[in-house]
Amino acid sequence: MGYDIVDVNGEQQTGFGFYQFNMRRGSRSSTAKSFLRPARLRPNLHVALFSHVTKVLTDPHTKRATGVQFIRDGRLQNVYATREVILSAGAISSPHLMMLSGIGHGEELSKVGIPTVQHLPGVGQNLQDHIAVGGIAFLIDYPISIVMKRMVNINTALRYAITEDGPLTSSIGLEAVAFINTKYANASDDWPDMNFMMTSASVMSDGGSQVKTAHGLSDEFYQEVFSEVSNRDVFGIFPMMLRPKSRGYIKLASKNPLRYPLLYHNYLTHPDDVNVLREGVKAAVAVGETQAMKRFGARFWSKPLPNCRHLTLFTDDYWNCFIRQYTMTIYHMSGTAKMGPPSDPWAVVDPQLRVYGIPGLRVIDASIMPAITNGNIHAPVVMIGEKGADLIKQLWLTPTSGPGTHSQGQGQGLGLGQGQGPVLSQAPQWSKRSKRSLRSVNVTDSELEDGTSPVYQWPLPGP
Repeated sequence: MGYDIVDVNGEQQTGFGFYQFNMRRGSRSSTAKSFLRPARLRPNLHVALFSHVTKVLTDPHTKRATGVQFIRDGRLQNVYATREVILSAGAISSPHLMMLSGIGHGEELSKVGIPTVQHLPGVGQNLQDHIAVGGIAFLIDYPISIVMKRMVNINTALRYAITEDGPLTSSIGLEAVAFINTKYANASDDWPDMNFMMTSASVMSDGGSQVKTAHGLSDEFYQEVFSEVSNRDVFGIFPMMLRPKSRGYIKLASKNPLRYPLLYHNYLTHPDDVNVLREGVKAAVAVGETQAMKRFGARFWSKPLPNCRHLTLFTDDYWNCFIRQYTMTIYHMSGTAKMGPPSDPWAVVDPQLRVYGIPGLRVIDASIMPAITNGNIHAPVVMIGEKGADLIKQLWLTPTSGPGTHSQGQGQGLGLGQGQGPVLSQAPQWSKRSKRSLRSVNVTDSELEDGTSPVYQWPLPGP
């Protein structure tokens, strides 16, 4: 197809290459394994499991974040931070918590009976995600793909548990990746607009037991389209659009913190997104027609989807219908508390990841992205965490940079990890100067013009 074989995390992104994973000894090395586990015995770290955070506590006079409220063992508890509160609950839960705490669009908050602490209309807006088209599968003639009933047995389980190798170390069949240009991208730039996830399996590889549920397919849909090829050797290509133009939003269902927020993804509401995905699907089908794939007897499984049978196969209208019927999230939600300058009315955090108008509160997760990254977001989100940690240490461990006079001690604060509850670190108490900043203060005209608040020099929201 004319593309180079590349290291997609290297100098050139456009091309085909092998997937790169965070793995250690044959299994996933999550951020919990990589960061929390090595630090679990530190005296200034406490991880509270089975805790459901309900709101960020703020001072009624200064609006300063002072701690969080959470439910654990059926009890409502408060925990307080001596320096900062850090939200790292993800692009859904971080804005959800802010809105429950009165930080968001004032009119929307009042609809569910939550008093406005800080009017920030951008909280929960700008929701972005990577989506991919499913069902692009190719039958092959050799028993070399992942077929679950063939792969999962006592032998492979023992290999995985004892020698940490074998087919169960495969990352759900993700073998190769490609970043290509559709006709809507500028081919002269190394900025592809389409990603192929190339797998040694597809939706029918487990006989319809798990994957169809993960893809949101009904039993009737699966039986009609894929039952004939259940448990057959196949490979799949999932075309994923890299730069969606559609934007969604999150809002509160109620002020009850135990109720899920309402998610309006608005997938495919921008016509350009459908066009780019359609061209990606065409390119994916073309991969199966290459000489390299024909060596394995590759042939596209082209059974029409139920609601598209009235359309001529492989026309633009057919692919548009196909895309709207079988597209799925890749769980790259981001952008719902975006970083931006004070002049941006939709910005939620400043370049230091500090929430506008709420001293002592930072957001450090995928929600701060102004625009979703041009590829998988795992490594970028880890980078955001690393950068956020550097910003916190720069403020609190540098003698001349932070408010007050602290020059030593462990960087500390209160962090909220998704699914982990609050993380509290112990540290020295406030100096007299720092305590004074907790009281109500008057903001002068010069400070307003400067775009900062006298409480910690925290940024004020834009006009």
